Amino acid sequence: MRASMKSLFLIAWLLAISLPVAAECQLRGTGDLALVIERATGSAQVIDTTHRRSLFHVKGLGDLSHASVVYSRDERYAYVFGRDGGLSKIDMLCGTLVKRIVQGGNSIGGAISQDGRFIAVSNYVPGGVKVFSAEDLSLVFDLPATAISADKNSKTVGLVDAPGERFVFSLYDTGEIWLLDMLNPAKPKVTRFTGVGRQPYDGLITPDGRYYIAGLFGEDGLAMLDLWHPEKGVTRIMDHYGRGERKLPVYKMPHLEGWAMAGDTAFLPAVGHHEVLVADRHGWKEKARIAVHGQPVFVMAQPDGRRIWVNFAFPDNDTVQVIDTESLKIIKTMKLGKGVLHMEFAPRGEAVWVSVRDRNHILEFDTRTLKPLAELPATKPSGIFLSARAHRTGL
Repeated sequence: MRASMKSLFLIAWLLAISLPVAAECQLRGTGDLALVIERATGSAQVIDTTHRRSLFHVKGLGDLSHASVVYSRDERYAYVFGRDGGLSKIDMLCGTLVKRIVQGGNSIGGAISQDGRFIAVSNYVPGGVKVFSAEDLSLVFDLPATAISADKNSKTVGLVDAPGERFVFSLYDTGEIWLLDMLNPAKPKVTRFTGVGRQPYDGLITPDGRYYIAGLFGEDGLAMLDLWHPEKGVTRIMDHYGRGERKLPVYKMPHLEGWAMAGDTAFLPAVGHHEVLVADRHGWKEKARIAVHGQPVFVMAQPDGRRIWVNFAFPDNDTVQVIDTESLKIIKTMKLGKGVLHMEFAPRGEAVWVSVRDRNHILEFDTRTLKPLAELPATKPSGIFLSARAHRTGL
């Protein structure tokens, strides 16, 4: 008996030392964690935004040249969408790659369902949306986009989650918006809206989850779907905002996901123009324009709506401008180095994190004083994604 007990203790000890990953896991909350994408090396850093330090370095994530991230509702797991069609699940407390699959040939982002059960991925190639189990990344539903030739489907873009276990996305090549209802995963429902405008390139959903808005690359304007009343169809807003103006070459598409709302006012990037568009949210009519340094990529509001932060496409991607939402005036222009790619606010808005690709670091700024607070090294950083995104619709 004594020998048997010794054997059991020995087996338990051997099992314990054979699991070094678990021993490194953090015993802590997840609410102040963030994932920083290192696009050139296919890796990411897990950082602690309270103590401003790096916790883990996760490798083997594939092509991250246009990567985005969503979080499980408990904030423990991050799901990374890679440009090579890769879908990766990362354990934020252990800094480990739980699982990675390659689900398409060219992917452009994704979303997590309202209840956290499903991960949807938007694909350029083969064209369409695939839905996976958040638990084990098994395929739940494969929805091909509209065919544009015998062997090619439309690119899908602007995929967001919506209330009611729904996903909404746009079809770039065929000018459509589709609404995918996953309330009953055994029988998903798809509602298609056609003729919404030329080349919808990205989409956003309002913070309350009511309106889905797709930006149009092929014409000046936006297409809007009221998700409370989808039976009314898609309406056009901000139509012909660039009428009579020559559109400039676009080196990087504006991103609408990080859009800006301040009270009853929306701030949006103008495609092919050095302007931020200002619209009344109730009537969705243009009420002002703000001339800015270059072509805006992200136009983002602090959580309190007091200021708007804007970064720009090449060749002006060394600059961030801060706009006062009352006066609509630029109050600060900052030169941070080439490759300012992304900004992310702390949940309560006291700070903002900014990635500067060509300087291999991320910066933190005080949003009240506009002064720098911290600098962390990162290899060619792009997206910065705080875990608090888990509790926001459309992010």
